[in-house]
Amino acid sequence: MMLMGVWTRYVLAIVAVVVIAGAFLSLAFRGPGGMVAVWISAAVALAVQIAAFAVGRTVGQGNLVAKMGTGALLRFLALVVYALLTATVLHLSLVPALISIATFFFLTTLVEPLLIRL
Repeated sequence: MMLMGVWTRYVLAIVAVVVIAGAFLSLAFRGPGGMVAVWISAAVALAVQIAAFAVGRTVGQGNLVAKMGTGALLRFLALVVYALLTATVLHLSLVPALISIATFFFLTTLVEPLLIRL
């Protein structure tokens, strides 16, 4: 039951951060396709962050550096794959998509240390 509390708090925290940042980024990127790119990036960032948190909790049992390093590596790989897909397959506006996903990753990474020890 304690584990579910950690997951709930983590998901609520990152959803709040992504929604608030997404609202501000939507104001900044009002061009054609800008808002769509921001919110698709938000969904991708949430999925990657939840996966990174899950992998970090399993891989780094008792080792905070391993937990954080695993999450950072997963986010970096996701950013590279997302950039390639955005440019070639999804055809989203590149600047809003990449700036927003990098912003979401950065901001949610700031929240992660508050809950990763649990």
